[in-house]
Amino acid sequence: MWVRLSIRHPRSILRPHGPDQTPRLGRRGGPVTFVWIACFAVLGAWLRYGQNLVVQRLLGRDFPWATLSINVMGSFLIGLLSYTLVHGVPVSAALRTGVIVGGIGTYTTFSTFSLETLLLVEEGQVLRGLAYVATSLALGVGGVLLGALSAPRL
Repeated sequence: MWVRLSIRHPRSILRPHGPDQTPRLGRRGGPVTFVWIACFAVLGAWLRYGQNLVVQRLLGRDFPWATLSINVMGSFLIGLLSYTLVHGVPVSAALRTGVIVGGIGTYTTFSTFSLETLLLVEEGQVLRGLAYVATSLALGVGGVLLGALSAPRL
C-alpha cells in the first residue's frame, strides 16, 4: 500500500507563473550565463570549504557530519533560492542559473557523499553507511521543501 503525501498549495512552489517567466534555468547558455556560473561557483566553493572546516572542528571526523550538513543546507538553499529568484525577486534566467548551478552546485557535495558512503561500507560499517544514506536523503528532501515553504514568509 502506498501512502501519498500531498501538500496543498494553490500553485507549484518552485515553478514560475505567468507568460513572461521561464520555468527552466538559462536554456541558451550564452556568455553572460557562463560568467554568472563562474562567479557563483567561486562563492559556493569557498562556503563549502569554510563550512567543512568549521563542522569538522566542532563535531570531529568520526562521521561525515560536514558533508551531511553541507548537503542539508544546500538542499534548503536550493529550495529557498529557487522560489525567491522566481516569485520574490525575479531575476534573469542567466542569473538564476548562475546562482543555482554555479553557487549551489559547487556548494553541495553529492560526489563526496557517495565516496564517504562507499568508504563506510568498505570499512565494514554497512549499517552506518545505510544510516548516512537514509539521513542524507530524508534531510535533503526535507531541506528543499522547508526552503521553498519558508521563502514566501521572508
